[in-house]
Amino acid sequence: MAAESFAKIIDGKSVAEEICEEIGAEILRMKESIGIVPGLAVILVRGRKDSATYVRNKKKSCEAVGINSYEVCLPEDSSEQKKEDATVSVVHSRTKNLEEITREADIVISAVGQPNMVRGSWIKHGYVVIDVGINPVEDANSPRGYRLVGDVCYEEASKIALAITPVPSSVGPMTIAMLLSNTLYLCKES
Repeated sequence: MAAESFAKIIDGKSVAEEICEEIGAEILRMKESIGIVPGLAVILVRGRKDSATYVRNKKKSCEAVGINSYEVCLPEDSSEQKKEDATVSVVHSRTKNLEEITREADIVISAVGQPNMVRGSWIKHGYVVIDVGINPVEDANSPRGYRLVGDVCYEEASKIALAITPVPSSVGPMTIAMLLSNTLYLCKES
């Protein structure tokens, strides 16, 4: 018999759905009263399955709330005209004593880009785990030939953490909902 999950599931998907419902109602009011519909453009460099999934979900969400969605696809070998990287991190994948350092935190936010890297043994009871990672792993049973998993080994961590975000369907939907909210806000302010 498998051990049951201890963690409370942080359901970003249901919160995102509520936010998107409000956004859709506001966009409908804007369209009817002033004839303006917000638009969101996405530039996608081909070759990244995780990015393609995220963009596909953005497009569906835009359609659901009434935002016009535009997509520009560039080839995989496109060069960057301007590169801005701003990363604030306490630890990264090559940090010495990563497991020990991770065990000391009350909240773990993982965005390392390595499937199942953060193991249950890294988690002490009562942690909150926010898994931002979205990694494609081969899965012959999936229609796409892969499935998405997080940076945290969910099966292990969910038995120990106080609260945890599942991957997919938690952080991603919230990120998209807030992107749509910001798109609406900027449209109203311009």
